[in-house]
Order: sequence, then C-alpha cells, then structure tokens
Amino acid sequence: MGDFVKGPIPSDIPDGIAQGLLLHRRIDTLAHSSAHTRQSRQRLNPKFSHGRGIIVDIFYDHFLASSWPDYSDQPLESYAADVYQLLRTHHTQLPNEMQEVARRMITHNWLVSYRQQEVVGKALQRIADRLSRPLPLAAAFIDLQEHEALFRQDFTGFMTEATAFVGREFAVDGLA
Repeated sequence: MGDFVKGPIPSDIPDGIAQGLLLHRRIDTLAHSSAHTRQSRQRLNPKFSHGRGIIVDIFYDHFLASSWPDYSDQPLESYAADVYQLLRTHHTQLPNEMQEVARRMITHNWLVSYRQQEVVGKALQRIADRLSRPLPLAAAFIDLQEHEALFRQDFTGFMTEATAFVGREFAVDGLA
C-alpha cells in the first residue's frame, strides 16, 4: 500500500496502517541510500537509467522469496495467504489503483511466484508497460542471470542492514 499512498498520510487511515505506511517509507529511504542497493544499481547497465532502482527492487523481491526461510519461521505460502486474506477483507479501504493490483496479486500468487527467476522478467515487463517513458526493464533479466551471485550478496547485506534498522525503529517509535 505504501507505493500507492503519496504525500501526507490521510488522517482517516487506521493507526496500524498509518504506522505500516510510515515504516514502508523509512525502509524505502534506507534502500535508496544503502551502499548495498547502490552497488546493485551500479552493477546494472546505465541504459536502464532511472529504472535501475525499480529493477533492484524486483531482484530483491525475488531473492527474498527464494530465501524466505532465512528471514521468517512462517512458510512463505502461509504468509502469502495471510496477506491475500487481508487484501480481500480490506479491499474497499485500498486506494483505487491498488484494488486492481491486489486482485492480480492474489490471482497470480505474486508473493510465492517471485521464487521463480523467470517471474522477474515478466514483472519487469509489466512495470515497463506502465511507464510513461519507455525503458527496456525486462532486458535486465540477463543481468540477473549473469551476475546473480553478486546481486544476491548485495541483497544479503541490505537485509542485514534493514533488519537492524527495523529493530531500531520498533524500539524507538514503538511501531507495530
């Protein structure tokens, strides 16, 4: 939902969701400034221009799904089912643009499907199709195949950094 709520967080959003949006924004800020994600962006061909951040995001989604047991005791399938149930239950509260994305996410089981490397290319193509300026994002799939170990190393470093960051945010701000 954090990618769909821009600007100030509306006052009518329930506290738990508002805290989640705030945490999402803080993690996005961390990801933008992290040496690990910066290294991943630099590994990509400059032809991807401003799309390199999007590509790294999708690569990291793949690495998270494919290494899920390293980060959670709850099986990915169970976690995904819980997320999908929340999306169904609160469908009318989602921003309009997110309602259709949520439907597709559930129908195609995006969270689990990201384990498969070939899904990365499809996701990048879907995003490229929605951009106002054309970028060959799907071509970055080749970079993933050729340099997967390096990108995965960056991801692991970022996850260590992000996990510590979230722990500090919960301790300081009492986020739940």
